[in-house]
Amino acid sequence: MDRRSFLTIASGGSLVLALPVPAFAQAKKLGKIEYGVASLDPLYAAAYVAHKKGLFAEEGLDVDLLNSQSGPRSKQMLAAGQLFVTTTGVNDAIALTLAGKAATLVLGFDNRVAFANILTHKDNIDSGKVRRVEDLGGQSIAVTQPQAATWLMAVYILDRAGLKDKVEVKGLGDFATMMGAVKTKQVAATIATVSMVDAAKQEGWGVPIFDVSDTKSWNAVFGGDVPGVACYVLAESVKKKPEVIQAFVNALVKATDIVKASTPEALTDLIHEPLLSGFPKESVLRGVRVYKETWAYTNVIQKDGYDRLIGIMTGRQFPEAELKKVPYETMVDMSFVKKARKLS
Repeated sequence: MDRRSFLTIASGGSLVLALPVPAFAQAKKLGKIEYGVASLDPLYAAAYVAHKKGLFAEEGLDVDLLNSQSGPRSKQMLAAGQLFVTTTGVNDAIALTLAGKAATLVLGFDNRVAFANILTHKDNIDSGKVRRVEDLGGQSIAVTQPQAATWLMAVYILDRAGLKDKVEVKGLGDFATMMGAVKTKQVAATIATVSMVDAAKQEGWGVPIFDVSDTKSWNAVFGGDVPGVACYVLAESVKKKPEVIQAFVNALVKATDIVKASTPEALTDLIHEPLLSGFPKESVLRGVRVYKETWAYTNVIQKDGYDRLIGIMTGRQFPEAELKKVPYETMVDMSFVKKARKLS
């Protein structure tokens, strides 16, 4: 495949990276849909497996899989009708609904917010300047942008460490810029994905001071499972095209089962080409090993986890009164997952 095979211009002019439909995936019984994920990362393995194995086509769907580049961009594209479904932070779906465009969460990906790691420079550790989150007082931390999911995680973890309003939170736009800012010591730390932590460790300069794969540390801060990313659609689509959503969910449930049954090595072999080929294969493998501990293999978003997320958002991203408008019962529809898994 040449470079042009991967590039497409979405309506509205945004440049996205598209995975071409495999030759065996041309069935259009239910038509064509656009599916956007917030970035290129092993976190979205189930989406890559569903596309690469032709599982969407088996369900009668012709799916364009797009890198929509960020959570905020994804929800904007969904609201504008440029996407039929997207996978980004669960809080993005909530924010979109509160902005007046009702969204519905239809399938869960994980039980832990995998991009809530906090990374600092090894020199900070060695000098004793920053050895734990509590040491960030009076310093700065990088996030993608204010009100984004990365911002929310940073603010919440800092609050739990007793550092409310004591750390400068800088919106730097993208993960590469955030990494560069820590590496060059322009900021003391950054919120980081698993891949960012892995890259910094491999280059020998980065050390996590909060690691989502450490269950004890996670539970001490978050108190239990919290859904990180999930699939969501516009609420109107649930009424107008339930058969399309069911087919989409069926395919991702099958893909999730493949992810669960596969060894990290086998899964990496499957998903590395073509979308993750920009990452060293060993890096993808290390990421998969971590995500194996955080993925939600039932695909069910549980009420207690959702309510925990609402608690995290309350007073930070939205006032309590606003968040009372988006209870689990109206934001989450697990009927498609339950039907796919033949659950009562």
